[in-house]
Amino acid sequence: MAQKFHVKRGDQVVVISGSHKGKSGKVLEILAKKERVRVEGVAMIKRHLKKSQEHPQGTIAEREGSVHVSNLMLQAAYDASKRKKAAPVPATT
Repeated sequence: MAQKFHVKRGDQVVVISGSHKGKSGKVLEILAKKERVRVEGVAMIKRHLKKSQEHPQGTIAEREGSVHVSNLMLQAAYDASKRKKAAPVPATT
């Protein structure tokens, strides 16, 4: 049976823990077997490419790495929780 995650492809998410904490982006791909997700602009890694017709000299391309699904939160839920914390409680005297 396929696993069910709280995020899906195309969702806007925020990284809530780990070395990329605070970054946000769109979910590009879900790697279900590894329980990891690729997020646009997060966890960038350098990939060395061999010589080819497109790149006669070879090149170093930057691509998105993956982030564990437990370290992600939907942007809407994140913003809602921020708003609750930011709302000051008026002092009654």
